[in-house]
Amino acid sequence: MGQRERHTACVRGGQARHRLGRLLVVGLLLPAAGCGLFRSTDDPGDTVQIFFEHVAKGDTEAAAKITNDEVGARDLLDRVRGALRPAGLTSRVEQVRSAGPEAASAEATVVLDWDLGEGRHWSYQNTVELRRQQDREWRVHWLPTVVHPKLAVQQTVAFREQQPELAPVLDRDGAPLLSSQKVVTVLLNRKEVGDLDAVSGSLARSLQQFDERISQQSVTEGAQRTPEGQAYAVAVLREPDYQRVKPDIYDLPGVRFTTDTRLLGPDRNFGSRVLPAIRTTVRDHITGKPGWRVVSVNAAGAEVETLHEVRPQPAEAVSTSLSRSVQAAAEDAVETVPQQSVVVAIQPSTGNILAVAQNSAADNGNLLPWTGRYPPGSTFKIVTATAALQAKTATADTVVPCPGSWIIQGYRVPNINGFALGNVPLHTAFAQSCNTTFAQLAKDLPADALTNTARQLGLGVDFEIPGVTTVTGAVPPASDAKMRAVDGFGQGKVVASPFGMALVVASVANGTMPTPTLIRGMETKADAAPEPLAPEVADAVRAMMRRVVTEGTASRFTGVDGVHGKTGTAEFGDGSQAHGWFVGFRGDLAFATFVAESGSSVPAIDISERFLRALG
Repeated sequence: MGQRERHTACVRGGQARHRLGRLLVVGLLLPAAGCGLFRSTDDPGDTVQIFFEHVAKGDTEAAAKITNDEVGARDLLDRVRGALRPAGLTSRVEQVRSAGPEAASAEATVVLDWDLGEGRHWSYQNTVELRRQQDREWRVHWLPTVVHPKLAVQQTVAFREQQPELAPVLDRDGAPLLSSQKVVTVLLNRKEVGDLDAVSGSLARSLQQFDERISQQSVTEGAQRTPEGQAYAVAVLREPDYQRVKPDIYDLPGVRFTTDTRLLGPDRNFGSRVLPAIRTTVRDHITGKPGWRVVSVNAAGAEVETLHEVRPQPAEAVSTSLSRSVQAAAEDAVETVPQQSVVVAIQPSTGNILAVAQNSAADNGNLLPWTGRYPPGSTFKIVTATAALQAKTATADTVVPCPGSWIIQGYRVPNINGFALGNVPLHTAFAQSCNTTFAQLAKDLPADALTNTARQLGLGVDFEIPGVTTVTGAVPPASDAKMRAVDGFGQGKVVASPFGMALVVASVANGTMPTPTLIRGMETKADAAPEPLAPEVADAVRAMMRRVVTEGTASRFTGVDGVHGKTGTAEFGDGSQAHGWFVGFRGDLAFATFVAESGSSVPAIDISERFLRALG
């Protein structure tokens, strides 16, 4: 069979098919089965099929040859495929209409389905006009409408992806902690600057209020080390901040601006130790599903009309355990303190982490509320008292000695300023924070008693909390009596993070260690499930913590109802310096306040009082 005969055989098959309608699924590489490139164009239905087969394969030159305007068709088809980058094209000729076998023109109704990848499909019905040539073969009468019925002369199509607005991150009450906000990036291109030092100085003076790390030197050096042809990102500003400084920086030579949206907190400093980690953890949960559009554009590239649109699908909001009001109260309480300061708050009944706040001094220092390992000082007497009560070596009412100092194996244990109480009930020694009493209690306990009790209250338990890395602390077993004695009042080898001490207090308030959680729907894993405290032990420790406030070292709290707590002054280094602690609970709120190098617990008490008063 010759080529013309093969064409005729294919055409006859095509004539039979197009009367009933046909489905042609075109891949990127495979020709149509049977006829392939030998199919004739002397049947209008086959002509349309062959045309769109070539379009699907990306052979725009072959497709253009089946039209009566090869140059115009190839140009537009190339631009359309370049814009859409299709993974495939399916075409179905539903009907062919003509005046008869000898008609000079015909019209075909075609359903096109562009596969744009990633499950995206653009489907529509189109009408294609065909005209018979002198050689009796049919050609597609070329107009832009062959591609889409709404496409006009000097127009093409463009693909636009539409990102959904990032889903917000909410606090436990539904208030936004992170929301999508407009930001402006300030860019500097050193090739367009002229006087780089002058421009860097102007930028630094305007932008340093938002980031004190920005200086004339940092801007100059950043611009100089940026590769040729690229711009140095000097700062990323929230829209309100940008508007404040725009008059001063907008017209600076070499300075350009780009806009974007980011998930941000209520202000620059809010939740600086917790929200960035949450944002990173939930990134895949808040992006949603992008939308997309196919639009017609004119010769200047301006959009004319939307031809197809699939709207973006925002993700559902992510909820956290944090409380915006508790976080704000904690941040306000620490901000005015000159030393590095932090407050961690946990809900005892649930383990929900309510707040992790620190001041500017801590932001600029190395204070680590989640993982810092600091001596807990006398706040650890909560653990020692609990261990003694559980071992039944004492009760809250047992009379115990509280000398001004006590010597064990040549080591002198002192009380602050050498105060002595004589023989007093244990609850009084606890309220007045008598080091000598708790050193003697710890000495008489087994080597691992403090270790086990601390873990029972969460101190030393390892957690995997989605969103943050945590270290609660460490209480090594002490076979040496002297070391147990020193550990008993929170010195020695005992260390704790502010998060760890907040968990200790939450465990006492709750009667059993709650599992700390931060992001709802994301499970926390722990390497232990400690046994609950006996009710009588928990009640006794709570009562002793209440006496600290009503008649002990935190009596300045008497104006705030219902507070239970424990003060702590923790020496470190060579013993010449000390951190200050106050840990406690009120109702269903447990907290730990830590002030680095404060010398005493007074600043921690003051912060805690401001914090609780702000909550009402």
